[in-house]
Amino acid sequence: MRAIIATGGKQYCVQTGDVIDIELIEGEAGAKVAFSEVLAVGEGSEIKVGNPNVSGASVEGEVVERFRGKKLIAFKYKRRKGYRRKVGHRQNLVKVKISAINA
Repeated sequence: MRAIIATGGKQYCVQTGDVIDIELIEGEAGAKVAFSEVLAVGEGSEIKVGNPNVSGASVEGEVVERFRGKKLIAFKYKRRKGYRRKVGHRQNLVKVKISAINA
C-alpha cells in the first residue's frame, strides 16, 4: 500500500519500509512519529484521494537519525561591477523509516 503525505511544506510518496529525509521535526532517534496529513492512500485501482486529506488515514514512522543536509551555496554576481556575495546554508533534516500505513 502506498500513501502520499505532506510534511514540512513538501509531499512524499511512501510505502511501508521506506526511509525518507524530511524537514526537522520533534523527536530523538528511536521516537515514534505520526503523519495525519495524508493526501492519498491505496494501491492500484483502489486509491482514496482526500479533499484535501483522507479522513481517518494516518502514516506511522520512526525517527532513525537527525542530521544536516549538504551545504548549498547562494552566489550573487553582477558582471563588470565587482559585486559578489556568497552565502552558504545547511538544512537540519530527519531520517524517518515508515513503519505502518493506516487507511
